[in-house]
Amino acid sequence: MEQLGKILIVDDNEDVLFALNLLLEPYAEKIKVAVTPDRIEYFMTTFQPDIILLDMNFSRDAISGQEGFESLEQILCIDPQAVVIFMTAYADTDKAVRAIKAGATDFIPKPWEKEKLLATLSSGIKLRRSRCEVNLLKEQVEVLSGAGSSVEESIIGESAAMQEVFATIEKLRDTDANILVLGENGTGKDVIARLLYRCSPRYGRPFVTIDLGSIPEQLFESELFGYEKGAFTDARKPKAGRMEVATGGTLFLDEIGNLSLPMQAKLLTAIEKRQISRLGSTQSVSIDVRLICATNADIRHLVEEGNFRQDLLYRINTIELHIPPLRERGNDIILLADYFLQRYARKYQKEMRGLTREAKAKLLRYSWPGNVRELQHTMERAVILGDGSLLRLDNFLFQASSPRLKKEEEILNLEQLERQAVEKAMRLSEGNMTRAAEYLGITRFALYRKIEKLGL
Repeated sequence: MEQLGKILIVDDNEDVLFALNLLLEPYAEKIKVAVTPDRIEYFMTTFQPDIILLDMNFSRDAISGQEGFESLEQILCIDPQAVVIFMTAYADTDKAVRAIKAGATDFIPKPWEKEKLLATLSSGIKLRRSRCEVNLLKEQVEVLSGAGSSVEESIIGESAAMQEVFATIEKLRDTDANILVLGENGTGKDVIARLLYRCSPRYGRPFVTIDLGSIPEQLFESELFGYEKGAFTDARKPKAGRMEVATGGTLFLDEIGNLSLPMQAKLLTAIEKRQISRLGSTQSVSIDVRLICATNADIRHLVEEGNFRQDLLYRINTIELHIPPLRERGNDIILLADYFLQRYARKYQKEMRGLTREAKAKLLRYSWPGNVRELQHTMERAVILGDGSLLRLDNFLFQASSPRLKKEEEILNLEQLERQAVEKAMRLSEGNMTRAAEYLGITRFALYRKIEKLGL
């Protein structure tokens, strides 16, 4: 029998409490008991039970059940999703109907039958889990549908580099074009993909993701195209693939640069024909998906080396969206740091208001090779280990700058001079790639190449 979760038993008969505790202990995660309704609020807030077994009659009288109905109302005020099962030795049809109308889940007479009691509790825990899942889904829908008319509202970023990204996404709002999102690890390509989905005509339809970097090649076809029963050893029942599930909506293929050439060919065929076949099936299934792909790889370099099909690249990059690394986003670093500080201060119940001026300067000097993801982890660690109302310089353990070379080496090392020039141009332009390129006297494309070559 499946585990029944946490159970609270409220009854003024200690023999009943003992018997139920003994009976349910093998099946329940935890059990708490109370001999009076006065303890219900305490256990609801501290124990948070999944199921409440509630006696209907206590000290006031023996048969009316009024105390039980009053306790039920109290419970549902605290947790509207609560599963309450009434118990009484004076059961009748009218009382049972009234209990269900009042919000009780079920009604058990005393003395109980063991199998019936366990079956009732099993149904109760399933109902509790279903209610929790529905509640979570409602919250997720509210979050998704709560995106305002401006795309900037859902992503933190005021720098010129991010404003360019927002402007491009705004232009794509009413289009259905396939999009390739490019950027380093940790820049938030998955966040941008979801923003593109929310700003598209397909919003509200399926948004299906698949991380191609984490799926073994031998599982790629079954994940993307699905399979029929008996297609391979463990295929005990048919399963739709991600492309089929995403029909009518959007399919996000993360880390597409990791896809092997044979799998690239299969994906290209599916995109071109707009049809797929499940493994083990000879029948074709029509698909209608918008593709958003992402990679941190230099995909054109992969094409030049023969590791990525050029025809597939043409299919997935109707529009290319470059997500700037954090080091090019200027004061966005501080905005994000403040956001993460407030989040983790609430999570860990710390009274922290912000960062000192020296700490902010250190964050701005650091190159952030892990980008936003690294900043998030850095801020969480700093909040956990920090004390006081402000995060200080010594709360951040990374080195803000590389060890300097000797003066003679700085003068003679052209790569170092080039690096310093590019870094200075990026600081002066506050991360604006166009202005930085103008400072250096080169094209924006050439600047991207230099940043890539220098590992900035």
